[in-house]
Amino acid sequence: MSEILFEGRSVPFEPGQSIGAALTAAGIRSWRTTRFDERPRGLFCGIGVCFDCLITVNGRRSLRACMVEARSGDVVEGGGPDA
Repeated sequence: MSEILFEGRSVPFEPGQSIGAALTAAGIRSWRTTRFDERPRGLFCGIGVCFDCLITVNGRRSLRACMVEARSGDVVEGGGPDA
């Protein structure tokens, strides 16, 4: 099984799985917070319509975790409202 690295933690994924799906399957339900109330955010719509699941992948910011296919060796970061 392949793995991505999420904030220092190895997360396995299946081929073709999105990063959001891999994180959720690993029990990680939140990886950023809202700008004003710092409320936790993760997958919401799961189809790329909203922006709740923003992540940084290999230094590329503001990507939607539900739309990015996981690739072995990806370094993924969550973060604040501007992830």
